Amino acid sequence: MNLRRIRPQGVPVNRQAADLVGAAEGFGSRLWLLLAVVGGAVVTALFASDLNMQLGAAMVAMTFLGVVLIAHGLTLWDGLRDRGLDLRLARLLGEDAAPCFTTDALGQIGYQNHAATARFGDRSGGTLVASLGDHFASPASVLFRLQSRASNMGSAREDVVTRRGHVRLSVHRIGPGRFLWRLEEFQDRAAVAGRGAEGLSLPMLVANKTGVVLFANEAMRRLLGQRPKRLDRVFTDLAPRSGEEVEVASPDGPVRAILAEVEGVGERREIYLLPVPETPANDTGLADFEHLPVGLMKFGGDGGLRIANRAARDLLGIGHDARPIFSDLFEGLGRSVNDWLADVAAERMPGGAEVLRLRRSEEEMFLQIALRRIVEQGRPVVLAVLNDATALKTLEAQFVQSQKMQAIGQLAGGIAHDFNNLLTAISGHCDLLLLRHDREDPEFADLVQIHQNANRAASLVGQLLAFSRKQTLKPERIELQEVLADLTHLLNRLVGERVTLRLAHAPELGPIRADKRQLEQVLMNLVVNARDAMPEGGVIRIETEALTLADELRRDRAVVPPGRYAAIHVQDEGVGIPPDRLQKIFEPFFTTKRTGEGTGLGLSTVYGIVKQSGGFIFVDSEPGRGSVFHLYFPINEELLPAEAAPPVPVDSASLRRGEGVVLLVEDEAPVRAFASRALRMRGYTVIEAENAEDALRALEDPGLEVDVFVTDVVMPGMDGPTWVRKALIERPNVRVIFVSGYAEDCLAESQARIPNSVFLPKPFSLNDLTATVQGQVH
Repeated sequence: MNLRRIRPQGVPVNRQAADLVGAAEGFGSRLWLLLAVVGGAVVTALFASDLNMQLGAAMVAMTFLGVVLIAHGLTLWDGLRDRGLDLRLARLLGEDAAPCFTTDALGQIGYQNHAATARFGDRSGGTLVASLGDHFASPASVLFRLQSRASNMGSAREDVVTRRGHVRLSVHRIGPGRFLWRLEEFQDRAAVAGRGAEGLSLPMLVANKTGVVLFANEAMRRLLGQRPKRLDRVFTDLAPRSGEEVEVASPDGPVRAILAEVEGVGERREIYLLPVPETPANDTGLADFEHLPVGLMKFGGDGGLRIANRAARDLLGIGHDARPIFSDLFEGLGRSVNDWLADVAAERMPGGAEVLRLRRSEEEMFLQIALRRIVEQGRPVVLAVLNDATALKTLEAQFVQSQKMQAIGQLAGGIAHDFNNLLTAISGHCDLLLLRHDREDPEFADLVQIHQNANRAASLVGQLLAFSRKQTLKPERIELQEVLADLTHLLNRLVGERVTLRLAHAPELGPIRADKRQLEQVLMNLVVNARDAMPEGGVIRIETEALTLADELRRDRAVVPPGRYAAIHVQDEGVGIPPDRLQKIFEPFFTTKRTGEGTGLGLSTVYGIVKQSGGFIFVDSEPGRGSVFHLYFPINEELLPAEAAPPVPVDSASLRRGEGVVLLVEDEAPVRAFASRALRMRGYTVIEAENAEDALRALEDPGLEVDVFVTDVVMPGMDGPTWVRKALIERPNVRVIFVSGYAEDCLAESQARIPNSVFLPKPFSLNDLTATVQGQVH
């Protein structure tokens, strides 16, 4: 096979095909070399003087001659076999209407039927690559690809676009190194286009799947001013769609037309350009669009507004002739909203709905916008459906804020519990040390300082518990006028000389139910904050108001039910609070003061106490003009049940040595060590248990007598109330003391079902513990 003839014609030759040609030429050269060796051996056998050399040369000549004869015989056999195969193919395919060829592994034609001779001429001794070189692009690569598939799978087929239409090229492996090729040619609309489309007045062209223009009629060439080569040179839109309006790049500028596409065979596209219809606007359709009660807008792919109905204009506050850009109206996707609209217009992503914020609004307003691509009179537009989502967004913000405050409250409560355990151990062991030192000892003052600072830390922990609404409150029926009257002297001392405090009371305010001590702390914290907000001095006004709500009040993500309320307003003339900080002022550790001037727990404590008391707190503030805190407490007309008189504090000097057995159950080792030593110092017999399970095992001894259970409430495994109820089944007369770093609320229901039980909150002192135990024993 001679492939060198193909190179001048510009047909690329596959490298592996060239290697096969080289192998065939090498086999022929080796055959002539064998004949030369045989000739040399014969000459040596005839003329050599040594008999042994003559015999050796004769044997070599006979051996190589046998190899040559065998090779020649195999060649003749292959030739006879190929001729026999060709005869059978001639009988089978000789009259086939489709051109058929046989080739060897190197592509050299062996047999061609009558259709192939009529279509391509006599190609005997030539190659199939050369025969098809003028009919479609890159025949060498196509043929090699199909022959490789046939070698592996037995057959292969592929449709190839040609100048006359397209050809279905199929190949079958018919023997070792032999292949049968069959070409079915189709003259489809491309041929018709080539012959008859020239007379069409409509511009049309034919392109393949890669965008290469195969044919353009005279009308198209005249419109474009040249013969087009690629679709991207014809249309400004990179992906023109059938039935839609497109822009055609003509020498005189863009021309608009309706694109009509007919799918051809062989993945070819027939494209026709139709004139844009000048149909009048449908007045009925526009009227329906205008008066629909749903906000509707239409945007172009560039983001410009085309039209908006009345509901959309009223919702957005724009005029009838306004044509803003999509991004000028909305924001809030985290990326350009224009990109989102362009993706929908170009069908890079399906239409969907997003909640966006309205830019042109004095108040914060959110809209749910659903986009969908539609085609109107051949022009693609994006339809936007608008729904007011402000209420939904507000509800979402309320939920998020509620979840955040709840999470912070749980965190604060957990921290307070752990700190109470630490403070109990610190202050308790400090009490033990103070018992062994007189006031004259040098270490006594240091121990007093430790004790005082532990108490200060306990006060901070109490503020954390107040925010998390887990502190122990002692609610009572109180009158606000009386509380404010009692506080007036203390509040005047707090504000100083440069600030004036003015109080105004509403008549017939009504009683409320709250913890008086905690309510006083609320008012003091608010007054101190008001004082700090007026460094140059000013007036703080505290006013009370009797308020009756006929309907529920919705404000600041809270709902105040209808009813009668006693309101307290604390107003200052200070620097005010910026709007971006108003939602954070009740969070723990948030403060606008400089380092060292505040802990950030004041307002969070106020918030927790008011909420735990069943009230509400709101704030109005304007930078530079001051702030007003509004507190609402529901009026309580019911008389509270008579409560037992509070226990008289027991002085340490009046505590006598106790007698009895105490079962102490505490999982914190330092707290257990302090409590055990304190009780033993007072003469009690103490049995220690690390957890509830150990306590129950100790009580299995029937000979053990116990007078008091002192147990922590929250412990790993079984909690305090659970194990106490089990123990009281066999020992019903034992009294119980519950201790906990959490509030008494965590125990209230359980304690109500356990007789003879009291609650001792942590941190407790040595005297608190021993006095409580003494009270239970006696």
